[in-house]
Amino acid sequence: MCSILGIVNASGKLFSASSIIEGITLMNERCNGLGGGFAAYGLYPEYKEYYALHILLKDFEQKDRVEEMLKEHVDIYKDEEIETRNVQGISQDYLPWRFFVDVPERYAHDADNYIIDLSMKINDTGNALVISSGKNMGVFKAIGYPDQVAKLYKLEKYEAYMWLAHGRYPTNTRGWWGGAHPFSILDCSIVHNGEITSYGTNRRFLELYGYKCSYFTDSEVLAYLWDLLVRRHKLPIDVASEVLAPPFWEQIERMPGEKRRIIEALRITYGPAMVNGPFGIVIANSTGLTGVAGNGTMVGLSDRIKLRPLVCAQKDDYTFMASEESAIKAVCKNPDIVWAPGAGKPTVATVTGDV
Repeated sequence: MCSILGIVNASGKLFSASSIIEGITLMNERCNGLGGGFAAYGLYPEYKEYYALHILLKDFEQKDRVEEMLKEHVDIYKDEEIETRNVQGISQDYLPWRFFVDVPERYAHDADNYIIDLSMKINDTGNALVISSGKNMGVFKAIGYPDQVAKLYKLEKYEAYMWLAHGRYPTNTRGWWGGAHPFSILDCSIVHNGEITSYGTNRRFLELYGYKCSYFTDSEVLAYLWDLLVRRHKLPIDVASEVLAPPFWEQIERMPGEKRRIIEALRITYGPAMVNGPFGIVIANSTGLTGVAGNGTMVGLSDRIKLRPLVCAQKDDYTFMASEESAIKAVCKNPDIVWAPGAGKPTVATVTGDV
């Protein structure tokens, strides 16, 4: 039922949140007000060298404790409350704050993993959640419909070259601020429509590599799996997609020899990373296909029998990925091309213009 939408500009041009808000709002019937959120890339060009930690805090006392914890591990360049307004229908359960931080020189050789470890230590405190930790990007989420969340965070003030949006319809986990989408780790963010029935297996596999799940919802594992496969293990996007949504064994048996051996090796090596259950996801990452920061990618992927819808479109420099074509048409009346990706086959749009 959930609604998902992603928009990216191939030239890296910044554009306002109005399009993503209009498109995701059209799909409000897919959600029930128990979670909405956005991820935006290119938000902080003046602080692009720093990790931007968006943190949900229970109160100012907790903010002081988290700040002291950060001072022990990183250099804080700037911090500020994320500006919000009162919105009818949204209870202000958390205090949103952002810290721009840098890793001490002695840990600079492994800065990304250092930030991940620190973020998960903060999440372990119980009253604070690091909802995004990448550079020049951020996540904004809460309990409410997506348009309400946009009003809460005053998203009309922001511009980005890539946006994700999500409206949640929780079916087997509770609705709460942390459980709203997107889920993010470093500069990777995902929005998900569906249900991950392999959550327990995926979670135990991720724990072997130091990841800790803190958000009490199945979708969280998708962000961590993508980070593990693409950033840490450096698998190409098409290969990482084969891990998450692999062919059936009967299909593998009919493949040519060399391809069959490769896919068999992936299934054996990454069996616990396979994602079971219906899903349609859009993944955003400010690192491109060549691993260069700022050369962003947006990936759309569905499960291997496509039990959840996913539609893509292009118009000039813009690529759209959504649960429904109607959401795309709401913001782009006459796209140059519209298509439905095949089951388990990734569609990849890059800021360099390739799709």
